[in-house]
Amino acid sequence: MSAKRVQTGRSGTVPALAEAFREHGFEGASLSVLSKATGLGKGSLYNFFPGGKEEMMEAALADVDAWFEKVIFSTLEHANDPTTAITSMIEDVTRYFRSGRRVCLVGCIGLNASGAIFADRIKNYFARWIFSLAQCLESGGVSKSQASQLAEEVISGIQGAIVLARALEDDAVFLRVVHRQHSKLVEAINNHSAD
Repeated sequence: MSAKRVQTGRSGTVPALAEAFREHGFEGASLSVLSKATGLGKGSLYNFFPGGKEEMMEAALADVDAWFEKVIFSTLEHANDPTTAITSMIEDVTRYFRSGRRVCLVGCIGLNASGAIFADRIKNYFARWIFSLAQCLESGGVSKSQASQLAEEVISGIQGAIVLARALEDDAVFLRVVHRQHSKLVEAINNHSAD
């Protein structure tokens, strides 16, 4: 059995912390769990994150935000071809959430009592995703009201697909639901183009 690689910098610890929080939640991720996940002692963790577990979670959520900003939000908001941007979003979130095997950290924290601490960050993540997708749909000719409604439905569909796939231990559920969400978005753009 290979030894766990010890992280040597703050930024190197963040992905391991995020996975530990995904697996155990904020409350369940004790310092022992976080130490084991990163390969660092508790003292080293506090050295990198003097604010303790809350600062560790903030760093994990900031990492998620940065990825979504770069890969999802920006792509949707600056799309030259809305259909291509939507297809990219679906492909990227499928990879990111590992076809439903990976919990959405923001969604997970938002459902727990600890979510109140991170309420603004959670709200902003979902609001930004809905806004970005709606803006992309509007650039494809979908009306503002329909775009907002579709964006809400699709984001909730993706989030629900993660929960359902994990509960049923069936990745195919995630893929089917996400495929239907993709079809719904493309159809809305195509319907406008046909007018």
